Amino acid sequence: MEFLEPLYDKAESLWIGFVKILPLLGIALITLFITWIFAKVLSGLLKRSLSRSNIRRSLVELFGTLLKTVIWLVGGLLAITIIFPSLTPAKLLTALGLGSVAVGLAFKDIFENFFAGILILLRKPMRIGDFIECEGVNGKVEHISIRETYLRKTDDQLVLIPNSFLFKNPVSVLTDKDLRRFDIIVGVAYGEDIDKARSIIEESMKAIDVVEQDKPIEVYAREFNSSSIDFTVRWWSESSPLGMHKSRDKVVTAIKAALDNENIEIPFPYRTLTFKEPLSIKHHSG
Repeated sequence: MEFLEPLYDKAESLWIGFVKILPLLGIALITLFITWIFAKVLSGLLKRSLSRSNIRRSLVELFGTLLKTVIWLVGGLLAITIIFPSLTPAKLLTALGLGSVAVGLAFKDIFENFFAGILILLRKPMRIGDFIECEGVNGKVEHISIRETYLRKTDDQLVLIPNSFLFKNPVSVLTDKDLRRFDIIVGVAYGEDIDKARSIIEESMKAIDVVEQDKPIEVYAREFNSSSIDFTVRWWSESSPLGMHKSRDKVVTAIKAALDNENIEIPFPYRTLTFKEPLSIKHHSG
């Protein structure tokens, strides 16, 4: 059994080394526990103090997250130097600097989304609760984290979008202001009086409660369509998607009723069919 002696000696030396390092492990765990307490308490105090000011909630979350990250970074470095006394903070920082290129390449997307998230949180126009649209994706901003943004669509689906996607592409903030302009197209028959039709449409819009009357209501003749003269009708209403649907419903209903009351025709498309050869009509006797 002599061949087992080297293994026994190795196991014994590992066990002795582990026993010697146990106190250091205990101190390191205590350090991490104190770090956790400090991170929780200080970030909570920071969030409460910032919440009393006019700073946006997304920025409060950002500053709280950054403070936690710094505290955990310092606490982690202290715990490592306690377990391995030969590793000084200077050596650890040097090692982190040498490995930063490899880490940066390995976690490129994560870092990209991290910094994009910080810049998005600092960017004032997009707030929690806003409805936004970006490259065909739209919804209400529910939460902006360091890595991704949570959008709640109008059908209640949740969409998680990487922050770098929102930062690189144009973003339309639909609810940046309380009011937004909407438009529809209304067609009247060629035989109708254009000025009269325009006047009727304008008057019908003035009686709609969801249409902002302090903003201009615009009706413009826009083109000769195949079977109608088309008008562009513009108005201002609540900027949310629900506000758009409500105002559009009432506008279409009011214009239709007003034109019907004045016997102004809203035509449907006409089609004329031509045939190369004359068509023969056959009479069937009873």
